[in-house]
Amino acid sequence: MVSTLKIDGIYVIHALKGYELHGKRVTNLFREHNLNFEFVTDGDPKFFNKDILKKYFIPNISVKMTAGTLSCTLNHILAYEKMVKRKNQYALIFENDPFFLGDFTTGLNKMADEINNLEKGFLISLENSALRFPSFWETRGGKHLFRATTQRMAGAYLIDLEGAKNILNDIKQHKCDEVIDWWHNTLVERGVVKMYWAHPPLVEQGSHNGSLSSTISSKPKSVIRQFQWNIQKIYKTYFRRLFRDKRVIQDKHS
Repeated sequence: MVSTLKIDGIYVIHALKGYELHGKRVTNLFREHNLNFEFVTDGDPKFFNKDILKKYFIPNISVKMTAGTLSCTLNHILAYEKMVKRKNQYALIFENDPFFLGDFTTGLNKMADEINNLEKGFLISLENSALRFPSFWETRGGKHLFRATTQRMAGAYLIDLEGAKNILNDIKQHKCDEVIDWWHNTLVERGVVKMYWAHPPLVEQGSHNGSLSSTISSKPKSVIRQFQWNIQKIYKTYFRRLFRDKRVIQDKHS
């Protein structure tokens, strides 16, 4: 449990086969940080059937998505169902390749007051995977959360109970038609949930920094990818932030 925020729901999106090393690494990492979590694997392709896909997705979704992206997206949705069933006021959702940037719990607790004061119905991106950040000028006042028009991938985020309920209610009418990352953008655009970026970010995805592969990426672990990532990271962390990112909403009261 992350005590300051009373988070008792931590869910890790995972695949049943082929990512055993990822699973072992997550177990060790979270144990080191005293984070009790649950793997979400009920959306594995082995469990796909017409009724399951029809319940959550548009017709012929398997033509539009690969089995891996479909499974990943479904597991995110099933995580929302778990948190609603258990009445988790807040839940942390990770994909199975997180790298913590410093002390995760301490970093999250620094944001606690801001999180607790947000209007209900939100997602908070905790990662740097898209290398998108608020500018230096926006972060000078010690603020940690920044309202945004898009997400920063779906590898690590916090969601509140109202946000999960809103998404599940929306599925009943509109159904999911995109991979989870892009679908989050659609939900934000339609006002189903509000999106915030946490700064400084607390998590980095191994599938993006080149340290690990992922269930929805064809790019393997690579030293070259790690080098390219670090060059981009330095530029976008220290130079690009001299200019504001237009995806950050300029609203003091957001």
